[in-house]
Amino acid sequence: MAEHKLLRPYAKMLTAQVRSQAQYRSSFFIDMAVQTGFSAADFVTVMVMFGVTTALGGFGLVDVLVISGVSATGFALADLTVGNVERLKTYVRTGLLDAMLIRPRRVLPQLLVVDFQLRRVGRVAVGVTVLVVALTASDIDWTWWRIALIATVPLAGALYFSAMFVMTASVAFWWIESGEFANAFTYGGRELTTYPINIYANFFRNLFAFGLGFGFVAYYPTLLILGRPDPLGLPGWLGLAVFPVALIAAGLAALVWHNGIRHYKGTGS
Repeated sequence: MAEHKLLRPYAKMLTAQVRSQAQYRSSFFIDMAVQTGFSAADFVTVMVMFGVTTALGGFGLVDVLVISGVSATGFALADLTVGNVERLKTYVRTGLLDAMLIRPRRVLPQLLVVDFQLRRVGRVAVGVTVLVVALTASDIDWTWWRIALIATVPLAGALYFSAMFVMTASVAFWWIESGEFANAFTYGGRELTTYPINIYANFFRNLFAFGLGFGFVAYYPTLLILGRPDPLGLPGWLGLAVFPVALIAAGLAALVWHNGIRHYKGTGS
């Protein structure tokens, strides 16, 4: 009962946002169609690449589409639920964050619901559709654990990308004009996880795929689902590393966020 009372104000703010967007239905559906089209274009890019080659890093079109579908679904879920936090720099500059801080509610949930964009659900639909089509076209030997893996890996990926959104947006507490820096890790990370990591140069792969954990979001889980060995020679159990990696990223994001809130001095507006 106490939890319901705690969440009720956020639920009302979220409902108000959805209702306000639904008031302008034509605009809403046009926005959602545009968002869906841009997301679909990412997969068209993959298919165009396979128009000039038959394999990418030793992987065929269907295999790469499975990797892309896992990555896109996880990213789209994170973008739908947490992506709004990237507007933190704007709220700091305009003083809206100061107004949130004086309310008797947690700041991060307020940020997530204050400008919730329902139209982003189209991106989730595209990612799920591509993933289902690619899995149907593949010759996977389905077992119960592979079904469980494909059902949970995009959720773990969503947690990982959500953590990246929060961590990189929190930089605005110290550096307001940090938007491009944040985009390099969020949207740049999405692009990196769209393709097999063995196509990247060693330095780039070691830094971003292994050092920052992007390689465990879609590539290694997909190898386990497809039953394929890693061309880099690493063990198959790395396909399960997405879960601890996502939890570690979430913990780091919480630390960065709370440290930023604690040191935030306000804009003086």
